[in-house]
Amino acid sequence: MSPPDAAPDAARDHAREDAGKDATARAADRVLKTAARPGAGRTAAVFGCSVAAAGAALAEPAVLGHALDLLLRRDPAASTWIVWCALVVAAEVLLDAAVARLTGDVDARTTARLRGLGLARLLRTAPHLAARHAPGEVAARLTAHAAEAGIVPGALARAGADLLPPLGAVVALLLIDVWTALAFLAGLPLLALLLRAFARDSGAGVSRYQKVQLAMAGRLVESLAGARTVAAAGTERREVARILATLPELGREGRLMWRIYGAAMARTAALMPLLLYVVLCVGGFRLAAGALGVGGLLAAVRYAGLAAGVGAVTGRLSAVVRGRAAARRVADLATLPELPQGERELPQGGPGRLELRGVRLVRGGVTVLRDVDLDLPGGATVAVVGRSGSGKTLLAAAAGRLTACDAGHVRLDGVPLEELSADALRREVGHAFDRPDLFGTGVGSAIAFGAGPAPDPGAVRAAARAAGADAFVRRLPEGYDTPLAEAPLSGGELQRLGLARAFCHAGRLLILDDATSSLDTVTAREVERALAHEVRATRLVVAHRISSAARADLVVWLDAGRVRATGTHAHLWSDPAYRAVFTAESEAGRGPGSGAKPGSGAKAASEVEARAGAEARAGAGAGAEAEPGTGPGLREESGPGAGRGPGGGAGGGREAVR
Repeated sequence: MSPPDAAPDAARDHAREDAGKDATARAADRVLKTAARPGAGRTAAVFGCSVAAAGAALAEPAVLGHALDLLLRRDPAASTWIVWCALVVAAEVLLDAAVARLTGDVDARTTARLRGLGLARLLRTAPHLAARHAPGEVAARLTAHAAEAGIVPGALARAGADLLPPLGAVVALLLIDVWTALAFLAGLPLLALLLRAFARDSGAGVSRYQKVQLAMAGRLVESLAGARTVAAAGTERREVARILATLPELGREGRLMWRIYGAAMARTAALMPLLLYVVLCVGGFRLAAGALGVGGLLAAVRYAGLAAGVGAVTGRLSAVVRGRAAARRVADLATLPELPQGERELPQGGPGRLELRGVRLVRGGVTVLRDVDLDLPGGATVAVVGRSGSGKTLLAAAAGRLTACDAGHVRLDGVPLEELSADALRREVGHAFDRPDLFGTGVGSAIAFGAGPAPDPGAVRAAARAAGADAFVRRLPEGYDTPLAEAPLSGGELQRLGLARAFCHAGRLLILDDATSSLDTVTAREVERALAHEVRATRLVVAHRISSAARADLVVWLDAGRVRATGTHAHLWSDPAYRAVFTAESEAGRGPGSGAKPGSGAKAASEVEARAGAEARAGAGAGAEAEPGTGPGLREESGPGAGRGPGGGAGGGREAVR
């Protein structure tokens, strides 16, 4: 036996599920209304022309029937009514053409706005929320599903007008002959039941079909993105099988969906002729009894045909049902929470001081960063180190307002980041990532890409030189004008272009999240020198290399989401647990099966320590190697951490650029 509280729990689960579905449906309707609002005038024109076309369709049987009666009586006025018949038919044809033209325009504009709403919100939300939607799903939602949802406003406008001819035809039947009208009305309840069942069953089937379709699209794009890995592993057949694994389910849901639609259409198509035959039969008896003329019978049959056209609403209703189901998929993107921003600007001439107070970040119900308090002086190079999973990337994201804090706040020159305007934030806070994405027609425009005024070509080349990218860019077929698609880039070259873009737009704060991981040691050191001497901004560097920590003015050591310690690399190096951070990174790079022997961890620690000493000596000479004033408009001042470094000399002679 099931426990006594199982039934109430199941009822609560069903209630929550129904509430969730209702909330999703309401959100989809709001998104549709938002997308349709700018085109309300055109939608109204669709409805108006549809109503006018319906009026012409309703007038046609009466005018045609009256003209026939006049012709049978050889009445001279028949010619005038024949002209009226021609005018009514012409008006109906022209109005139908206008409806088709306007509906296409409304559908296209609504689809474009839906895509714009979904894409804009996807780009304005926090990156970790956007990443929950696989690229394939996003592509399907913004293409096929947005197009299907975009027809809803036009379909609703036409469906409302499509009801007028059947309703008007029933009224006309009653006016022409009550018995004929009653014969037709006897079959309408059955038709109403058919339409209601179709709307209920079709909506659920379309939703299931689209869900399976989205999952398949996601797997396809995922495999295309990893095509090299698949080819190298020789798993093409396995990937094909994985992508198409739900194809039988998709086919089953598709067949069920169209079976529901076909059954509704078949039943409607069978019912309508029966109703027409009944009307014709009753009308014939009324004609024989002299209660109805030939023209009246013709009009009654035509009106019965119009009234039977309520079955044609099934197709329009099907489009609305499919469109609303598709709108729910688009609404999943268009209702993503937007990362809030204010309207404030930063004070003029601020040094780029960064403060984090009580910062807490939660992901999946787990607190990843807990009560982080930091005060980073302006113009300094700050390295963030820690084991994998310690929260380094999340700290960088919070510092650059790529995500909102669940508690606490981040300030730049005394202004909370959430109160800054979006323009000021992206103008003053730059980012470089481990795997940068490049945008632009050519290499030069990819470096210049960013918020604010476009930099001049000289600034683009200077940024490329600082990132160690100028030499290989000049070797490309068209130099800085080489199209990105024609510039085969290695991982290190791609990172250097990403760094050049960040240097080109460096404001008060520059955040580098493992942005030198693919660079060789020599290039990485050159980039570190450029950071120290040619970039005026405060530098927050998520570091895995010992050299990055050794050359930094300040090191922030994260451990399990908390700040375990801050200080210079030389000061922290005396702690074995700190040295173990770099030992762990070194051992992780070897991987299983590397041939490491028992006790090799101690040896690795010794190697790391020896390497750190070398890095310290290299850092000590960093100031001597770089000439002051190497950057345009460079102004060097002694800043935080000047003269500090491992062994007491890592920063010797080095000045922090403000």
